[in-house]
Amino acid sequence: MAAPELYSKFARVWIPDTTEVWRSAELTRDYRPGDTVLHLRLEDETECEYKLDPKSGVLPHLRNPDILVGENDLTALSYLHEPAVLLNLRVRFTDSKLIYTYCGIILVAINPYESLPIYGSDIINAYSGQNMGDMDPHIFAVSEEAYKQMARDEKNQSIIVSGESGAGKTVSAKYAMRYFATVSGSSDESSVEKKVLASSPIMEAIGNAKTTRNDNSSRFGKYIEIGFDRKHNIIGGNMRTYLLEKSRVVFQASEERNYHIFYQLCACAHLPEFEPLKLGSADDFPYTNQGRSPVIEGVNDLKEMQATRKAFSLLGITEAHQMGLFQILSAILHLGNVEVKERGSSSCGISDENGHLAVFCDLTEVSYESMAHWLCHKKLKTATETLNKPVTRLEAVNGRDALSKHIYAKLFSWIVGQVNKSLSTSSKPHSFIGVLDIYGFETFEVNSFEQFCINYANEKLQQQFNMHVFKLEQEEYMKEQIPWTLIDFYDNQPCINLIEAKMGLLDLLDEECTMPKGSDESWAQKLYNTHLKKSSHFEKPRMSNTAFIILHFADKVEYQCDGFLEKNKDTVNEEQINVLKASKFALLVELFQDEETPAAQSTTATSGRAKIGRSTQSFREHKKSVGLQFRNSLHLLMDTLNATTPHYVRCIKPNDLKAPFIMDPHRAVQQLRACGVLETIRISAKGFPSRWTYQEFFNRYRVLMRKKDILSDWKLTCQNVLERLVQNKDKYQFGKTKIFFRAGQVAYLEKLRADKLRTACIHIQKTIRCWLARKKYLRIRQATITLQRYTRGHQARCLCNNLRRTRAGVIFQKNTRMWAARRQYLRQRTAAVLIQRLLRGYTARLEYKRLVFEHKALLIQRWVRGFLARWRYRRIKRAVVYLQCCVRRMLARRELKKLKIEARSVEHFKKLNVGMENKIMQLQRKLDEQHKENRELSERMSGLESHSAADIEKLHIQLKSLQEVEEEARHRGDLVTSLQEELELVRQELEKNKEMVADLNEKNTLLKSEKDEMNRVIQEQEQQIREIPESTQQESTEHVQAQLNEERFRYQNLLTEHLKLEERYADLRSEKEAALDLSKLGHYRADSGYSSSQSESIHSSVLTGSEVSSLEREDAVQTAADVSLLMKLQRRVTELEKENMDLQSDMDTKEEQLQLERTKELEDCQRVLGAERDYEALKRQELESDNKKLKKDLQDLRQSLSKGKGSKVASPGGQAYNVVLEQLNSTNEELEVRKEEVLILRSQLVNQEAFKHKETGGEGDSGDSSRSPTLDLHELNEDGELWMAYESLKETNRILASQLQTQGQSHEKEVEGLRAELQRLKAELGQQQQMMSESLELPHDARVQASLQHEISRLTQQNMDLLEQTGKQDKMVRKLKKCLKIYMKKFGEPEGVHFEQSSPENVVGESGRTVSIVRKERDFQGMLEYRKEDENKLFKTLITELKPRGVAVNLIPGLPAYILFMCLRHADYANDDQRVSTLLNSSINAIKSVLKKREEFETISFWLANTCRFLHCLKQYSGEEGYTKHNTPRQNEHCLSNFDLSEYCQVLSDLAIQIYQQLIRVIENIIHPMIAPAMLEQETIQGVMGVKPTGMRKRTSSFPEDSCHSLESILKQLDVFYYTLLQHGNDTELVRQVIKQQFYLICCVTLNNLLLRKDMCSWSKGLQIRYNVCQLEEWLLDKDLQGSGARESLEPLIQAAQLLQIKKKSQDDADAICTMCTALTTQQIVKILSLYTPVNEFEERVSISFIKSVQNLLKDRKESSQLLMDAKIIFSVTFPFNPSSVALETIQLPSSLNLSFLTRV
Repeated sequence: MAAPELYSKFARVWIPDTTEVWRSAELTRDYRPGDTVLHLRLEDETECEYKLDPKSGVLPHLRNPDILVGENDLTALSYLHEPAVLLNLRVRFTDSKLIYTYCGIILVAINPYESLPIYGSDIINAYSGQNMGDMDPHIFAVSEEAYKQMARDEKNQSIIVSGESGAGKTVSAKYAMRYFATVSGSSDESSVEKKVLASSPIMEAIGNAKTTRNDNSSRFGKYIEIGFDRKHNIIGGNMRTYLLEKSRVVFQASEERNYHIFYQLCACAHLPEFEPLKLGSADDFPYTNQGRSPVIEGVNDLKEMQATRKAFSLLGITEAHQMGLFQILSAILHLGNVEVKERGSSSCGISDENGHLAVFCDLTEVSYESMAHWLCHKKLKTATETLNKPVTRLEAVNGRDALSKHIYAKLFSWIVGQVNKSLSTSSKPHSFIGVLDIYGFETFEVNSFEQFCINYANEKLQQQFNMHVFKLEQEEYMKEQIPWTLIDFYDNQPCINLIEAKMGLLDLLDEECTMPKGSDESWAQKLYNTHLKKSSHFEKPRMSNTAFIILHFADKVEYQCDGFLEKNKDTVNEEQINVLKASKFALLVELFQDEETPAAQSTTATSGRAKIGRSTQSFREHKKSVGLQFRNSLHLLMDTLNATTPHYVRCIKPNDLKAPFIMDPHRAVQQLRACGVLETIRISAKGFPSRWTYQEFFNRYRVLMRKKDILSDWKLTCQNVLERLVQNKDKYQFGKTKIFFRAGQVAYLEKLRADKLRTACIHIQKTIRCWLARKKYLRIRQATITLQRYTRGHQARCLCNNLRRTRAGVIFQKNTRMWAARRQYLRQRTAAVLIQRLLRGYTARLEYKRLVFEHKALLIQRWVRGFLARWRYRRIKRAVVYLQCCVRRMLARRELKKLKIEARSVEHFKKLNVGMENKIMQLQRKLDEQHKENRELSERMSGLESHSAADIEKLHIQLKSLQEVEEEARHRGDLVTSLQEELELVRQELEKNKEMVADLNEKNTLLKSEKDEMNRVIQEQEQQIREIPESTQQESTEHVQAQLNEERFRYQNLLTEHLKLEERYADLRSEKEAALDLSKLGHYRADSGYSSSQSESIHSSVLTGSEVSSLEREDAVQTAADVSLLMKLQRRVTELEKENMDLQSDMDTKEEQLQLERTKELEDCQRVLGAERDYEALKRQELESDNKKLKKDLQDLRQSLSKGKGSKVASPGGQAYNVVLEQLNSTNEELEVRKEEVLILRSQLVNQEAFKHKETGGEGDSGDSSRSPTLDLHELNEDGELWMAYESLKETNRILASQLQTQGQSHEKEVEGLRAELQRLKAELGQQQQMMSESLELPHDARVQASLQHEISRLTQQNMDLLEQTGKQDKMVRKLKKCLKIYMKKFGEPEGVHFEQSSPENVVGESGRTVSIVRKERDFQGMLEYRKEDENKLFKTLITELKPRGVAVNLIPGLPAYILFMCLRHADYANDDQRVSTLLNSSINAIKSVLKKREEFETISFWLANTCRFLHCLKQYSGEEGYTKHNTPRQNEHCLSNFDLSEYCQVLSDLAIQIYQQLIRVIENIIHPMIAPAMLEQETIQGVMGVKPTGMRKRTSSFPEDSCHSLESILKQLDVFYYTLLQHGNDTELVRQVIKQQFYLICCVTLNNLLLRKDMCSWSKGLQIRYNVCQLEEWLLDKDLQGSGARESLEPLIQAAQLLQIKKKSQDDADAICTMCTALTTQQIVKILSLYTPVNEFEERVSISFIKSVQNLLKDRKESSQLLMDAKIIFSVTFPFNPSSVALETIQLPSSLNLSFLTRV
């Protein structure tokens, strides 16, 4: 297509503008060839005409489509020209805040003048290992490309960083070196990479200064070579410097500063160590106050000085040398304060009133007189003599300044030499990467010698750049087999020849410097005569004869000749130098010693090349001119760069105001022209700048293809399409893998694609609008039909209603008339019935009244007659009863007299007491039988007669005592009174008991009230607890869980670091031993498998003494630091283990305590109160029942006594006597303890009664019946029975009273105890309420912390008590075991002697018997025995040489763990502590060595499962109640009995954590390369995504593309991981944690790539991510892993995909984004919005205002400032206890394991 045809209506073009350099406009008319003007409309809607040059016919530049604006690579633009480049950079810089852009092979870096979070370690890790085109442009991408090419091609690399002052060259070079130091570990312990980074602050201090353009401008050029070994680790470095700006030492322009080091020294003047330097403020020295800007905003010179001194120390420069450096620098400042006064017209003198020269001489330790003399004189040498000539004041001042500059230059070179010496290495580097930080092209109003040298260097670099670009283009065309056409590019060789060729500017300058009377004017005339009108690059200004103009590649520059000769000579008074050489200051002398040794060479040269421009130059070279030295060093630099593969970084300064993210188009265009970016664009535009792979072209422009055009071969398909679409075949070329397009062709194809899509959109819109219109028509038609139907229905219903109303009216009239007639009839009928009813009722009432009257008359008669009959009957009955009473009274008196007489006889008593007589008769019968037996056995029991006599005597004594008691009782006449008094006392006691019961009731009432109060308080607390939101408790629980996870994560990170240190220690140890083996054969070599400090100690315990001593002597010097470090780490790990165990135990109970603690306390309190209340009620009931019984007994006794007293006599058969006996019997029944005593007492009373009856029988018969009541009482109690019964009853009452009192006291004590308990509970409740109130007032974190502290202190106290009890029990157990062993030895010795004497063949003894018992196969104990010599064989067979795949397939999971534990059980059974320790430690070390040798997934998974199973077995059979409750009774019999292996449980847990982390790293290495291609690059949804044009930086530019990974490959790999883990017997919870970690890795890698790849931030890419995430979720659902947390770990990625697809226009959209994206940080959200790039023209970019509104909404978020997710994080792992159901006695050893040496026990 012809170019003019592109200038159609609505086409956009660029026109020049004085303000904005280029301005965009739109054509309002089509352009036709021959038109002289273009009709344009500017962006502000103004119309204008653009005049065309009719001669040249050049049309304005066309503007690229908006979809191509903001690309990562400028060469991806369809139209490659200056305005397109400027717009692309401005959009990326100001709108998207992206400072890096590719321009072919150049990385354009724009200084943001703001600190950006894009240089952290996470960004370095993200770019590490990535191909250059895969990620967004970055200095790290260029560094990674250089590092990869060095590793791949084994060729040295160079990174050339250029730009003008303030563009950010130094920072870019610094970040490049930081990248190399991070991605490449050092093999030397000196950490060379740290030294390389430490050189930066030193060089900035002595070589950087503040200028008007930059606060930290480098005033010298440097080339740093970073050396690498064959493993690509940094081993050293070297630095070359170029053209230090020495004039800045003595002169600074306004608003500028001297070098930073001088101001840092002045800032430290107040420090004690700097007082001898006699410094002051920077304003006190002319060398530092000329710019009148001594302070840089935001920079603290004191802190910078500390950083500089720290860097000096890190590079090995001692404190003494540092103070020497500062002393020389201070001397330079004092030398600048030396004043020179004129003495006549041709001489001068030193005016040292302020003593600065003296201070200078003191600091430099030189002669004051000599220095003062030679500052004002110079030495002239002639052929015959030497003269001392005074100089003028101006010459003296210039000489003083020259001396200062010379000293500083020497000091600068010495420091560079020291840096190189520190970075040097003894071994030769295998390869290196050079970083060149050199000044860019400079042009000022006044340009002098420095600008001339700088621009000369940039000419050389530009030539090298042009040749390299041309070479790359040629290689690309040849690689793709495209016909090569010579591209015309700017060749600056003539300009270089003008400067450096023979008779060039430098040669003429050196020639003029050798002339005795050479001057700048004469040199200018030579230039005019030699080059004017002979070289096209040399011109003469019109208005000057001491200036010249050179046409550089970037611009014309006018140079002033003033000062060229002086600066080129760089002359210094030699006598002044000699004075300094004579100094006693060793460091100062060392600075100038190279002038005395002409043959001195650099000792730190890397490639055998001498360092030009450094301090180690000969005196002869010192005499060389500055221009010659610079040319030589520049040639050497170009040779180095040509021998390497260069990488270009061009730094751009956006504005002169140092304002962040503001671009001045004039300044930007000026620098783009000067740095070669536009030249690169021009070269690319001459050829085929746009390049597409066939697949990309097919995917992008498939919409332009017809069905018949699509073939199986993409190349043929693309050829057919292009031949049809583009008629001019010169506009494109087909390569092997790519299609090459001329400039503008991609825009044309994009236009065709947009037109096709627009046509398709119009067609779709037409169809949809037709469908909508038809749908609307059908809806209206249907609505009309519906309306008609309803209208007709309405009319029909109205007619129907009318007919219904008519019929209803007729029916209503009929029914109304019928109702009226019926009502009349009913009224008449009712009236007739009413009359009949009234008449009949009246008749009935009359009859009823008559009947009632007759009935009442009969009733009155009946009652009257009955009353008269009853009255007569009662009168007769009273008379009869009275007669009967009189007769019966008479008969009763007679009978009473008879009874009184008969009562005295025993027979009557026996009749009354038939039961008692029977008992007495039985006893008498027994007594008679005993008397008979005694008489029969009297002969045989003669020896017992004396005893019987004694018994009889005792009985007589007792009888006498009883008789005396009876006599006393007879003489007590007031016995009844005393009994009554005692009854009164009992009655009082009962009253007291009643009062006590009343008190108890009151107390019970109080307790009830207190209980009610407590219940009320408890209910209030429960209400308060219920009022606390559950969310708060959940948040506190989550916070505690998070703290625990964080602590567990820190602990496991420490384990990881500890493991790394162990591996490093093992490597160092192996290297040391290898070196020792080379020097001395047969030397002892330690086993590298013992990596931990614990296993080392165990291993050393097995060695002999000589071996230990030799090992200690070997390791004493070289491993002291590592051992101490390991010991510290071990102690720290032990502390953390203890803290972790404490926190874990707290956490295990914390969740339940937070939810149930208060409820449990309240329930306990209620339960205690209820139990106490029930107990008190029961006690009260018992007391009340006892009191009732006592009251009843006392009442009966009182009644019987009152009756006996009233009758004046108490006969033995009387009622009182019977009541007493009944009460005595009841008392005996209640008190079983007294039963036997009462029976014995009754038998004795009966015997005594019989005895008394025999003696006094006659008296009883003849006694008078009218004796007094007292005598009758005595007679009643003459046998003492009633008195003794009463005494026993009284004693019983006392006992009951004492028991009641005791119970009352105990009750009081219990009540007091309950009160104390209630008080304690109240206090505790008050404390808890206070704590709760205080905690509610505290913030959430403090509240959780306080509760945790309280719980921890309480649990700590309980744990201390339990530990103390456990310790005591352990001591007791050990003591008993020792005693048991001693007793067994004591019992065993005689048995052994007995066996030896009885049977010599039993000499085997006890061991033989033990073996015979163990070998019973029928009672297998689940143990395995092995011999000591088979121990290594066991570990070798079971661990080292075991193949996981075979074991996992053929045997039960965890078999090695079971076998090891069964061996351990036998060692525990044998009580062999050494074997237990050896078995455990050797197993752990063997597993570590296997995992170290074979880092493959199956091996690690297999041993992770076996380690966890071994750990679970140790816990399951430890005997602890928490673990044994899951066991069967048989398994509990197999518990360990002699050893506590809880410490080894922790060691195994740490080992399992290490294996888990190793497993995660192996999984990461496998799956990491798949994630980005599968999740982002692979087109899983066909036809949705489109590929935008890319530039020269295609993806995978460093390496060929690997096999394409898809989401299916990730899912297959996840299946492999999942099923392998399950097959090896890993716990389900552990598998869930592994899957969660894998999904977190997928989320991290995908999101990080999304954040660093602008081409991935589009709507279609969000759709693809959502689809891929759905596939992953389906995989989780299929494997039943929804609760593993893997889905939650994908939440940031899901929200990022939603953010790409959500609408991004209005404020509501911004609110929705803030609400939705909770898992993304503010920086991530803003980054995605900034990177959002439309793939099609129909999409819109996100506006800056929308991004700012989102930022404002998210500014209050408290979150991490990190942009990328940390993919290196490994979640803390837990190993929940999982008991095994496998019985140890059922495990069989397969023959395939070759474990025949193990014996089942």
